[in-house]
Amino acid sequence: MDTNNLANLNSFQLDVLREIGNIGAGNAATALATLLSDRVSMSVPILNIVDIKDVATTLGGPENPVVGILMTMSEDITGLIMLVFEEKFLNVVLRTLLNKNTDNLNNLSEMELSVFMEVGNILCSTYLNALSQLTSLNINISPPDICADMAGAIMNVPASIFGMTGDKVLMIQEDFIGEERITSHLIMIPEIESLNLIFRSLGVE
Repeated sequence: MDTNNLANLNSFQLDVLREIGNIGAGNAATALATLLSDRVSMSVPILNIVDIKDVATTLGGPENPVVGILMTMSEDITGLIMLVFEEKFLNVVLRTLLNKNTDNLNNLSEMELSVFMEVGNILCSTYLNALSQLTSLNINISPPDICADMAGAIMNVPASIFGMTGDKVLMIQEDFIGEERITSHLIMIPEIESLNLIFRSLGVE
């Protein structure tokens, strides 16, 4: 039976989404380890259905500095996907790949932004490739947009886009554990018909 609201997902459907997140997170951890030339493990992903107005609180509070990578999904699956990292993840990436540190998210150079966008692009693509392989569905993503700001501010864009069609999002929280322990949140905002298509392709009712 198709669902018409994220809040109406049953326990089995949620378990399926958790397993997809688990597979995607494992692949992302491998990709991240390759990028950073380090051994990176991951915690067990935590999946929640969250009111979009409460996402900033889940990210540590509206004034918590974070870095977000936002992309749109198209083809068989449509919607938005955003990967949000703690501020210190940006420092880990820049220190490893550019031998630089930054203490101001608002003064990043074009090179620093480009490098971090590519990292975010690789990680989001890894998640979606896992989903595509599991479901045999085609998923394209747009070039990434990056926003380094307070959690409340970076959520304004997806909130304004998604607010016209619903009020809940899928959030997958996990910790990447390497040189440092870094918390990430994958925020997926699929169109409801796309979510139903995922379940149908997996034989889930």
